Order: sequence, then structure tokens, then C-alpha cells
Amino acid sequence: MEGDDCNFPPDSSDDHSQRGSVASSATLSRYVLIYLFGESAVHLTVEGLGSVTVQELGRSVREALHVPESVQDAFAFWLSSPLLELQLKVRHQPYKLCRQWQDLLYRFTEASEEDISQDEPCLQYRRNVFYPKFKELQIEDKGVLKLLYDEARNNILTGRYPCDPEHWMALGALSLAIDEGSSLDSQQFTSTIREKKLSSFLPAHVAMGGGGLLSTLRGKSSRQAGLEQNLLEEYRKICTSAANPPEPTELLHQYLATCHILPYYGSAFFFGEIDKPVQGILQRGKRKAVNIGICLEGVYVMDVKEKHVLLGLRFNELSWDHSHPEEEGDSHILWLEFDGEEDGTPVNKLLKVYSKQAQLMSGFIEFCVELKSASEGGAAADNDEEASQSKNGRAGRRGMLHRQNSVVCSRVHSLSTISYVDNGKEIKRLKPKRAASFFTRQVSAPSYSAVQVTESLEQG
Repeated sequence: MEGDDCNFPPDSSDDHSQRGSVASSATLSRYVLIYLFGESAVHLTVEGLGSVTVQELGRSVREALHVPESVQDAFAFWLSSPLLELQLKVRHQPYKLCRQWQDLLYRFTEASEEDISQDEPCLQYRRNVFYPKFKELQIEDKGVLKLLYDEARNNILTGRYPCDPEHWMALGALSLAIDEGSSLDSQQFTSTIREKKLSSFLPAHVAMGGGGLLSTLRGKSSRQAGLEQNLLEEYRKICTSAANPPEPTELLHQYLATCHILPYYGSAFFFGEIDKPVQGILQRGKRKAVNIGICLEGVYVMDVKEKHVLLGLRFNELSWDHSHPEEEGDSHILWLEFDGEEDGTPVNKLLKVYSKQAQLMSGFIEFCVELKSASEGGAAADNDEEASQSKNGRAGRRGMLHRQNSVVCSRVHSLSTISYVDNGKEIKRLKPKRAASFFTRQVSAPSYSAVQVTESLEQG
């Protein structure tokens, strides 16, 4: 899909900041690796690597992977490293962008010069963030489903997709059935788990535990045994839920459908920090590292350490904007505004997300809003999806968002936010009526008036 111009906003710097020339590679034949999730890659020999586009590479990769043209929009090319991830457009030339990678890191990350100099991106073929979830379950091609499964599984195991115990246990059992078959007996199950480790099926922070030196070996052993037993019970449910053993395609659909319950499934992820609530003089100025997931559903701010959602907002629940630093040492900020309460009274709340990727995120949100609004039958598709989830006996997304103690539930009380009134001209703890919006960018709020960012508001 086209239109994600937010990935590479115009740079005001001169062209000489881009290192090296790609002319020498314009006509040469080069050996290229396009990485997939699941520790595999597509090996290609590319003519004229310096000028080859994503569109041209896509044809070769789809042919190598036997991806039908009918589902080609399900995937996109990404340049990824531990410091930055960018989805490319069909007109982009990956080799040229790789040559500019350090410039992109200086613009969009807080990484040190040493880390930037050592960082190298890889070219990945992975899920298109703009591909609707409901279309995935219409795919019958096993190879395509396996590609989507491998990526979703990686995000579950690494904790990028926070989920509750009933979900990661069900996903772990499905993963075991997909990888090892659905006919393992108890002895084969135990042998497989011991050989491949629990972390191959359950999120790393769950499988490894968090007790550290305070945990005894006996305690860890008991916990591992409990996890194995629960995983075995879930595995047996899958294998005995039907008269015949489930087909691989059915298992892959079940895995993806379970992941679809997570509202941030399929997100593009960005790195940032938010203020910690002030609990004393010593804590002033401290920040918490967060991942910001943005998809066609909304915006989700997640605690990197605790693996849970801090704030989840659908697009019709927020207004947003970003601000550039006016002086050296200031921060790039993504502003998220949403409805909240102060002592039982409705107020407008602002969350400041500090990130050099603020402009990328703001543009990404804007494009997702436009794409979702323009899509025909989007509301009907959402209704069909929720009805399908209900039919399968699983909670709808709205129920999950408001369920207490869920990792998916927003934790607004734990956020350091700004509450404001009087059209944004000053900050007050309470307000007599609904305040005007702080931002010009809103999804649907015609009664709001535009308010400019002021210094008084940025002092929160």
C-alpha cells in the first residue's frame, strides 16, 4: 500500500550529508539476502543493485516464496535494526537507504555515535502494517499464513505484544501443535519441551521468570513444572477439540485469530520515553522507556520493562500533535490528548512522549486515520470480526480494554499527565465543563477550537 510519506519526511540538511555514491553499484550484479522471521532468508542475485526498487525486489521475493498475487499487499519491505525500523514504499531504493542509514539514525534516534557507527540494518520481508486484520483470516495459502505466524510468534515471545496468561498459554500450545504436530503423548511432549526450552513457546519474561537471585532453585523448578503442566493441558484441548486432528492451516488461523484479540496486533513500533509520576524530590526528571505501537486500530503506549499497556487509545478517542525543540537540548515531543478525570470531574489530559521519532509517529497516525476513514466497509468488517470473536467464546476488544488487571488495560493512574482547561491558556486541576481541544489534529470533533502550544502547557 502507498501513502506512508511519514517514514521519510524532507530533511533540511544538504545532500553532502549522505555518505558515498551508489553509482558503482548501479550496474553490478550483487548477492542479496532478504530476511524473514523464523531464522530464514531469501537469497537473490540482483542486477543493478544501486538502483533497484522495492517494487522490483518484491516480484523476485514473491516468486521465490510462492506468494500469490492476490495477497501481495499483506507484506512489505522493512529496513530494521535494534535502533530503528522503517517500512519502505514501492518506489524506495533499499541500497541507497542503507547508505544513508547513519544519517537516519542521527535524525530519528538518541543513540550514541559509537552505537550508530556500528549499527547495520537488514532488509526484511514482513507484514504490511496497513494490511487489515480481517483479511488475514481469508488467506488459505499455508506458506503465506506461515510467514504471518512466524512474525506474530516472534512478537509474542519477545514481549512486543503484551498479553495475558490465558492468551500466551493458548498461543504457546498452538505453536507447539503447529511446529511439532498435534499427536504428541505426554512423554513426547515433555521431551520436546526439555529439548527446545519453554522460551520457544512462551514469552521470555514468563518462561525465564523474574525472581533473580531472590528465587531459589526449588522455586524456579516448581514454577517451570507448573508452566509445563498448564501448557500440556492447553495442548490436549487443541488436539481433542475435534473428531479429527486439526489441519495445519486451521492451527495457523487459530493462532492469528487469537493474536487479533490484541488491539495492537500488526503495529509499527517506535521508541520513546515518558515522565515518571513525581513521588519525591529525588525522582524529579526521571523517565520511563516505552514502545509506541501504531496500527489501524489506534495508538498504544507500552512499558518496555513491565510488558504491559500504559495507555491505549483508538483514533476517535484522541487528538495529537508533535513539537520540535526550539533550543538545543530540548526534546522532540509527541503529544497525545484524551479524556480523563480529576477528582471525579472530566478533564482533558495530555501525555508527553519524548522521542526523536515524534514526527514519524505523528505522520503515521495521520495516514492511518485517513486510510481507515477512506476504507469502504471498514465498520462492517469490524462488526464481522467482533462477531467472530464472540462466536469463538473470546472476549471482544472493548471488554478486554476495560478488564481490570489485564496487561491490555490502560493504566492512566500510573501516568504523569497534564490536565488543562480554559482553551489551553492555563492549567487547572479541575474544569467546570468540557475543555476545547489542545490540538488542530483530531479525528472527529467539530466543536473543538484550535489552540496553540504554549510554554505554560509544556511545563508539565
